[in-house]
Amino acid sequence: MSENESASTDTQTPAASENEEITYQAVEKDGVVTAIWEMKGRKHLRTIDPRSRQGREILNLYTTEEEQPAVSEAATS
Repeated sequence: MSENESASTDTQTPAASENEEITYQAVEKDGVVTAIWEMKGRKHLRTIDPRSRQGREILNLYTTEEEQPAVSEAATS
């Protein structure tokens, strides 16, 4: 019976990792984003250059709206 129990726990582990969503973490140095890490759970999948097309798209998706009014106020002054 112990063999069957261990086999059933092994099959559950891959299913749990498939359900974890992909997240992105910005790596900053001196206030500048130097890299974007694509993560699945705690596992690092790849590093994305923030200057690349995909890196710019990711940064634009997660840019806060607070920055935009400050820019428009500076433009009107």
